[in-house]
Amino acid sequence: MKGPREEIIYLPCIYRNTGVEKPDYLATVDVDPASPHYCQVIHRLPMPNVGDELHHSGWNACSSCFGDATKSRNRLILPSLISSRVYVVDVGTNPRAPSIHKIVEPVELFSKGNVAYPHTSHCLGTGDILISCMGDPSGNGKGGFILLDGETFEVKGNWENGPKVPPLGYDFWYQPRHSVLVSTEWGVPKVLADGFDPADVEKGHYGRHLNVWDWITHSYVQAIDLGQGSIPLEVRFLHNPDAAEGFVGCALSSTVHRFYRTQKGDWAAEKVIEVPSKKVQGWLLPDMPGLITDILISLDDRFLYFSNWLHGDVRQYDISDPRKPRLVGQVFVGGSIAKGGHVTVVEDKELQSQPEPFVIKGKKVPGGPQMLQLSLDGRRLYITTSLYSGWDKQFYPDLLREGSVMLQIDVDTERGGLKVNTDFLVDFGKEPDGPVLAHEMRYPGGDCTSDIWV
Repeated sequence: MKGPREEIIYLPCIYRNTGVEKPDYLATVDVDPASPHYCQVIHRLPMPNVGDELHHSGWNACSSCFGDATKSRNRLILPSLISSRVYVVDVGTNPRAPSIHKIVEPVELFSKGNVAYPHTSHCLGTGDILISCMGDPSGNGKGGFILLDGETFEVKGNWENGPKVPPLGYDFWYQPRHSVLVSTEWGVPKVLADGFDPADVEKGHYGRHLNVWDWITHSYVQAIDLGQGSIPLEVRFLHNPDAAEGFVGCALSSTVHRFYRTQKGDWAAEKVIEVPSKKVQGWLLPDMPGLITDILISLDDRFLYFSNWLHGDVRQYDISDPRKPRLVGQVFVGGSIAKGGHVTVVEDKELQSQPEPFVIKGKKVPGGPQMLQLSLDGRRLYITTSLYSGWDKQFYPDLLREGSVMLQIDVDTERGGLKVNTDFLVDFGKEPDGPVLAHEMRYPGGDCTSDIWV
């Protein structure tokens, strides 16, 4: 937390589904207020293929490798959600102008692990890289993992042992001191690829479980049911490596659950936050969920943040008492319920009126708050507005025409509180090859969602 202020941010930019037949690329954005290029994309690294759908990213080395002098955080791991390629990007040689170091082709994941649709990447203390996957090569759901060698980036095979594997996969976090890895479930890849059909929830094509793995044996030991239609996405342990608890955000049920180790030694979960749906007219369904799509925990484990992609707000909760989170900050930065739009809110348990449209530097922002990243000192919260191109196209078609944005919110770290920095805007609608969808953010020095302490 006492490290230097972030100066650049890396984030994948996606062209799939936008109508622009160009490769996705990794953008480097200058976020140093003293720089003449502040809020500008200063470098673009195009991938060699079209249609990858870059999504999340991870590091070849993080805090799990602390004390190993042979390790440095010089490679960014970029799994492709749709093509199943994994790009290894050299960010060490020239941090402001990354280059491609290696490409792991899909056939490697298919043949050595029978997995596809890679999502979350974390480095391990062993030096290897662990990537969760969402399905098998045919597009069916399968919550497996793939291991990469941290030096050669060769596929070593599956991480998991035994015949049991969850039916769905998505995100994960591990905590070696408690010999546990916890993974989540989005949905069946071939079902969700081109959009969301509520009927698929009833058919069981979307997730509802937190899946618990034994860290030593790599075996799947427990499923915690969070309810039909919950769709648990991002999962975060507290950063304190002694803490046997964390939080998971459930998209469709718009709830946050605290999960924890019980006195018996197994794991359990309890709902600690619920965002009420709004009764609406002019939308896909009569009830609009907040759709919690990203959560993060500050490095000091004091605050929890999450984004409601559909309602359009970002929230800050004080989690000093993890069982009773307390709302201390909230700001609207887009969403589907702003005044003057297609949606009319007819019943709202939280707001007296629909929020004003969000305009910054003269631009009305399309989409809603989605990916989050917090500065190491906890004072600046960065936000992007694209979820996934197939769902952006369905819920926020303006995003595909106008591109996403990156915003910055000033955080009160004493009492809590959020305020948009009106001087900060990165408009990805103005990119050279046309509007693009920017997604997850990473700093060269590590961040709140990449680093695990062992």
